[in-house]
Amino acid sequence: MSLPNHVRLVEVGPRDGLQNEAQPISVSAKVRLVDDLTEAGLAYIEVGSFVSPKWVPQMAGSAEVFAGIQQRPGVTYAALAPNLRGFEDALAAGVKEVAVFAAATEAFSQRNINCSVSDSLKRFDPIMAAARSHGVRVRGYVSCVLGCPYEGKVSAEQVAPIARELRDMGCYEVSLGDTIGTGTAGDTRRLFEVVSAQVPREQLAGHFHDTYGQALANVYASLLEGINVFDSSVAGLGGCPYAKGATGNIASEDVLYLLQGLGIETGIDLDRLIAAGQRISQVLGRSNGSRVARARMAQ
Repeated sequence: MSLPNHVRLVEVGPRDGLQNEAQPISVSAKVRLVDDLTEAGLAYIEVGSFVSPKWVPQMAGSAEVFAGIQQRPGVTYAALAPNLRGFEDALAAGVKEVAVFAAATEAFSQRNINCSVSDSLKRFDPIMAAARSHGVRVRGYVSCVLGCPYEGKVSAEQVAPIARELRDMGCYEVSLGDTIGTGTAGDTRRLFEVVSAQVPREQLAGHFHDTYGQALANVYASLLEGINVFDSSVAGLGGCPYAKGATGNIASEDVLYLLQGLGIETGIDLDRLIAAGQRISQVLGRSNGSRVARARMAQ
């Protein structure tokens, strides 16, 4: 299969990236990050999450962030809305696209959202109905698609029916997430081969964590499978509060560098993206998780 000509990056740094930070992050710092990402040319930014601050304290203030950002026409500013209450809060904040997530394994589902996989999918019914009636688009996530911290290796056959159910419920796209970053290029290709028999490739996306240093190889493997949407996080921010030792999402800068080298269009300015990642890394007092950014900074 030939490589795609264009790739859409879904920037998850402001949500998936910041949700695990130990220190509180100001609304103004989050707004600045989103505005910087808009300026860099990202067409899709996951801005925040409408969850209980008791569970994910870093996502408190998501409504204020949405109110503060400069929204550019043609750019999608999305939020995670795991339940109907979250969806209603997102709607009140003017959000036009939300994301819902299910796990590929029972153990992760129980530890993460305290219910079975099938129950978690049933919980989405009222969200999907409300989204349809308000003209809000819904994107689906499946986590632990290649490995689970509690169950070990996960088969592609386990993932496919969950992805199909999300699609059938009304998710226009389903992102398959290697939450703990154990997957390899061979696993990734097989995953998309199996899942694409039930959900068309043009409705699938890849979401890779770099715990074992395999994320970039997995993106390339996905490109070979005809996948042209990837979730990534500026400066490699993030991890997973429910997956010990999981490192950040693949860095947006590193994915962009790979894509540029392959002649694949994204519409994103690498220099501006690096500057955005460097700024938020300084705010957080941590080193930049992007190898491309670190190499550029050292020049």
